[in-house]
Amino acid sequence: MSVETYEVDYLIIGAGAMGMAFADTILTESDKTVLIVDMHHRPGGHWNDAYPFVTLHQPSAYYGVSSKELSKGRKDETGLNKGLQDLATGPEIMAYFDEVMRYQFLPTGRVTYLSMCKYEGEGKISALMSDKTYQVKVREKTVDATWLKTTVPSTHTPSFEIAEGVKLIPLNDLPKVTQQPSNYVVVGGGKTGIDAVIWLLENHVDPDMIRWVRPRDAWLMDRANTQPSDEFFMATMGAQAAQMQAIAESESVTDLFDRLEASGVFVRIDKSIRPQMMHGATISQAELEELRRVKDVIRMGRIKRIGLDEIILDEGALNTTPDTLYVDCSACAVGNMEERPIFEGDTLYLQTVRVVQPVFSAAFIAHIDLTRDNDEEKNRLCQIVPLPNHDTDWLRMQAAFMMNQYTWSQEKDLRDWTLNNRLDGYSRMVANVKPEETEKVALLKSMRANSMAAVLKLQNYIAELA
Repeated sequence: MSVETYEVDYLIIGAGAMGMAFADTILTESDKTVLIVDMHHRPGGHWNDAYPFVTLHQPSAYYGVSSKELSKGRKDETGLNKGLQDLATGPEIMAYFDEVMRYQFLPTGRVTYLSMCKYEGEGKISALMSDKTYQVKVREKTVDATWLKTTVPSTHTPSFEIAEGVKLIPLNDLPKVTQQPSNYVVVGGGKTGIDAVIWLLENHVDPDMIRWVRPRDAWLMDRANTQPSDEFFMATMGAQAAQMQAIAESESVTDLFDRLEASGVFVRIDKSIRPQMMHGATISQAELEELRRVKDVIRMGRIKRIGLDEIILDEGALNTTPDTLYVDCSACAVGNMEERPIFEGDTLYLQTVRVVQPVFSAAFIAHIDLTRDNDEEKNRLCQIVPLPNHDTDWLRMQAAFMMNQYTWSQEKDLRDWTLNNRLDGYSRMVANVKPEETEKVALLKSMRANSMAAVLKLQNYIAELA
C-alpha cells in the first residue's frame, strides 16, 4: 500500500485543548500550514473520555481558543455556582472544539486533521482502524501537545488490587447506577472526588451513605476570586492583592498558608485538617458547604487492596460489605510532571507558563514561536510554571508565574498581546480602571508595593525547602 505524504509547517500531536489553542494562534497570526493528529475521533482530547456531568471548574471565559468565545457571557442563576460566571459542561466543550475545527480551522485550507490516528515518531502516522499510513515532512516544528499526559477516570487503571466480585466503577458510570448499594465509597480527594461527592448529594444520596477516602486533603481556591469581569474587580483583584500582601508579610511557609486562608484566597473542606495537596482547583462556597455534609472521611493513606469484606490501606484496614459500590476517582489529572525546556530545536513541548491556565499558555507559546528568533530567547520568555501537587509546590508555581509576568511586562508587544487576548482574564480588567476609581487604584498600588518583597520571600522559602 502506498504511503500518503504531507508537507506542513507545523505538526501538532494532539487535538486537545492545548493543541487546539496553539493551532488557533498559528492560524490567526500567520499564513503557516498545520497538520493535527489525534487518536480520538473528535477534537477535544481528554474531554472525549470525561464523565458525563463534568464541568469546567474555572469560568468558561478562560477556556478554549483565543479566536472564539466559549462563555455564554452570563452568570449562573441556580445551583452551586449561583451568582458566578458560567462553567461550560463537557458536552458544551466538545461541541465547541468540533465547531472550531469544522468551521474555523478546516475552511482555511491550511489545516489537515487526522483523527483516529497515532503519531509513531519521525514523521510517521498510522491509522488506528486500518493499515493506512502517512508520512509528514515538517518544515518548522513538531509540537507535542500531549506532554502533560492528561488522564481521566475512564482511561485510568487503579493502582490498588481489586478482589473478584468487588463493585468498582469509574466516575463515568455513576449515572448508570439504578440499584441502591449498601453505601458508596468515593476513592480520591482531588477535584474528581469532589465532583463525585457533589453529584451523589445532588442526586438524593444521603451523606451518611457516603464514605470518602481522602489520603490527602487539598487547599482549594475560592472561585468567587477568579471571575474575569469588571463586576468582580474587587473580589478578583482584591484576592490578588491579598495574596501578594500575605506572601510579603509572612514569616514562614505555615504562616503564609494561614494568611492566605484568613484572607479568603485559600479554602479547605475540613478546617481541622492541614492540607498537604494543592492542584489549583477552584470551588464555590456553596460546594464547600455540601462537601462538609459528608462526615465519614477515611484518612489512612492510599488504598492497597479492596476485598469483599475489608479495605486495606497504607495505615490499616476497614470493614466493608460485598454490596458496597466503589467510585474510582484516583486518577491524577496530569500523568507527566517532568519538566523540560519548551523549545528544543525542531520540537516544541507544550507546558504551562501561567498558573493553571493551559490554553492561555499554549496560545502564548505559539505567539512567541512566531515572533522570536531563537530558542534561548523563546525559553526565557516561556519559563515553565510547574503544575502543583504537594501544598508547597504552590511556592514554585507562584514564583515562576510572577517572574513570567514581570518579564512579559517589560516588552510592549507582549503587553499588547495579553491585553487583547480573550484568554487573559486580568489584563483588560486592570486596563479598564479609571483614575477616579480611587478604591481600585489603591488596590493596584498595594499589589505593586508588595510585589518585590513577595518575590524575595518566595525565593527564600523555596531555598529552605530544597
